[in-house]
Amino acid sequence: MSIRSMTAFASAEGQTEAGRLTCELRAVNHRFLEIGFRLPEELRALEPQFRERIAARASRGKIEVLMRLSGQQGGDALQLNTGYVERLSAIAQDLDAALPALRVDLGTLLQLPGVLQARDIDTDAFQAQALALLDVALDDFIAAREREGSKLSEAISERVDGVAKIADEVRTLVPTIREGQRAKLTARMSEVAGNLDAGRLEQELVLWLQKLDVDEELDRLNSHVAEARRVLKQREPVGRRMDFLLQEFNREANTLGSKSVDARTSNAAVELKVLIDQIREQVQNIE
Repeated sequence: MSIRSMTAFASAEGQTEAGRLTCELRAVNHRFLEIGFRLPEELRALEPQFRERIAARASRGKIEVLMRLSGQQGGDALQLNTGYVERLSAIAQDLDAALPALRVDLGTLLQLPGVLQARDIDTDAFQAQALALLDVALDDFIAAREREGSKLSEAISERVDGVAKIADEVRTLVPTIREGQRAKLTARMSEVAGNLDAGRLEQELVLWLQKLDVDEELDRLNSHVAEARRVLKQREPVGRRMDFLLQEFNREANTLGSKSVDARTSNAAVELKVLIDQIREQVQNIE
């Protein structure tokens, strides 16, 4: 199994014991798995089995199952009770001899109870055919989810790579920014320091620069990138895991922005948040 989209549509149809049966499956995004059914009366008893088969192959999404029966050979389909009609015909002939004025037309005959009757169907065979048709539609449904999921995976991977690139660029900039801030702060403090202790000034400067250190955030960001890449290769539903990872991505981007004292790292934090939001939009669609 590869990454799947939650949205998909598939249909299948075939001839069954009761007539032409059409099965449609359609799904939209949903936090959990929710399955709704619109079935012919003859198939309502199969709903638990339908639900079980779908739940075995899908874990998230709001899925609607529609089955339509047409050209019915059972249920509303009628056939002539030939034996009964033959007996009625014999009686009519006897009455015709005894009562010449009596006339029975075809319309009257068809209205007599028992002349027309519902054609019997093999219920077990019909239900087995319906289950088999669901499996065919479900195969196409899962394949459609996987095709769309492959596109989503590519889009997410591109943006995760973008996050990694920005993190590397910021890491390259940090030493230069740190030295620039040190020189700027040293010059400013020397202007107001007067006779203050030089060692104390150095200590305060180091403490202030430590507050601006983003190495830890960059390390965690790279760790999240590695985890995202690993998750995207897993052969199981990953939507919830990616949701959690995005919260971690966002936390590091926010911290990086709050610690920034340079326009370049501030811009980098903004670009990170844009990429993270784009990833989140894609993740909302995966199972």
